[in-house]
Amino acid sequence: MTDTVQLGPDSLLRRTLGEQRMALVAWRLLVLQNADPAVAAGVAQFSTYRAHPWRRLEHTMDSGVRLFFSDRDGLRREIARLERTHRRIQGSDGQGRPYTALDPAVRVWVLVTLYESMTAMRELSGEPMTAAELDEMYAEFRAVCAEFALPDELFPPTAADVPAYVERTILERLEYSDAVHDLLYTMLRQSPAPRRLGRLRPAWPLLRALIAKVLTALTLADLPDAFRQRFGLRRTRGAVVLSWILHHGTRLAMTCLPGRLRYRTPPNVVLSSRPASAPAEPVAAPAALHVPRPRRPRRADPRPARLEAFFRRVLDQTGDGFVNAADLQAMAHNACWQLELDEKQEAALYAAFDTWWQHIRATMDTDGDGRVSATEFVTAMLTGIDRDPAYLDCGLQVAVRALFHAADTDSSGHLGADEYRALFGGSRVHPAELNDGFRQLDTDGDGQITEAEFTAAFTDYFAARTDTVSGAQLLGRP
Repeated sequence: MTDTVQLGPDSLLRRTLGEQRMALVAWRLLVLQNADPAVAAGVAQFSTYRAHPWRRLEHTMDSGVRLFFSDRDGLRREIARLERTHRRIQGSDGQGRPYTALDPAVRVWVLVTLYESMTAMRELSGEPMTAAELDEMYAEFRAVCAEFALPDELFPPTAADVPAYVERTILERLEYSDAVHDLLYTMLRQSPAPRRLGRLRPAWPLLRALIAKVLTALTLADLPDAFRQRFGLRRTRGAVVLSWILHHGTRLAMTCLPGRLRYRTPPNVVLSSRPASAPAEPVAAPAALHVPRPRRPRRADPRPARLEAFFRRVLDQTGDGFVNAADLQAMAHNACWQLELDEKQEAALYAAFDTWWQHIRATMDTDGDGRVSATEFVTAMLTGIDRDPAYLDCGLQVAVRALFHAADTDSSGHLGADEYRALFGGSRVHPAELNDGFRQLDTDGDGQITEAEFTAAFTDYFAARTDTVSGAQLLGRP
């Protein structure tokens, strides 16, 4: 097997996957992956894509970077992290069929669609790879995939066999799931505004309608013919023209750009493993606990509005209007992603969030349906806080303390600025917000956040009847 360390700056796989124009086929890739019944079931029951589409997409792209741009140690660490995450994704789909995200055939399909999307991007842009290039890139791709220890017979033997494998899978296994329909027609039309939209945020309802229309047309035009034919999806002549303009125009534009702008991850970057004791760096989207400061009437009790905002933006990770065990599991997953924890640390964090969920269910699920609505959450939280000062200690604070200890990578008993940024930062959070949030929680101004300061901020967010305490602006400026 080719050692992934040897995939250098001139690696065809890295040069292709790292190009910014891969974004043009990203939605196409998600559609193909979500058409697998097991992927669709896992998405329906565990994914946060409805409520947090931008974070979910960035996690997918960043995982690809970790897999295909790492040295061997980094690659193996990412594979182990994915396996720990996927081990928790299992159950029965809407038709009662059992599924698991660790199914080797499913994992192979997800991997091969990434390779197929790279070749499709080149073909759609008018520069299809030669047979020799396809062989070269597929050999590099298989060298990375070999680390997954999946059965060789599940992969197409050669690059020339990939199109037949894709068509056969489309015809024999894929389904037009709710997840596929959402990706094509629904999700973007309802998606929240990206955090870094800035002054264009008020125009987001109009912008997302336009973006959704363009992306739907582009994806329908670019999907494999077998996929469209099987599920009766029609591409218009206008969509074909749009696809040609975008792919060819972007290719020509990219040739004029320097490498730092042309590549999302420059081909010569090799991500190395971070020792557990070293300060973490932000690597992905915002952590699960990013809470906006809600608008409210002056002099009114701010707690109901804060609690409702927390429910919508934080707790309801799957975006279905309710909270259940899957939502808390998703929150733990996002924190683990930010901090790049090892297996023992991950287990401790998941256990803490499960304790929080058990407390939520026991004290808030008044109708016994195994899930909690926003009304149940706000009502029970206010009642519990007013009746028992220690109410938060039995649930929320268990998870908060676990977050603190997970982020305290040097076991110093406090969080420095770098550790705070690793927990709450990411590519879509402005540094000014992080700096302001750190100052808010650092109540004594000594340049570090103690566990007491950390937990007090969360208590204030839920319990304080004023917005003048540090916890009211928990993670920075509103």
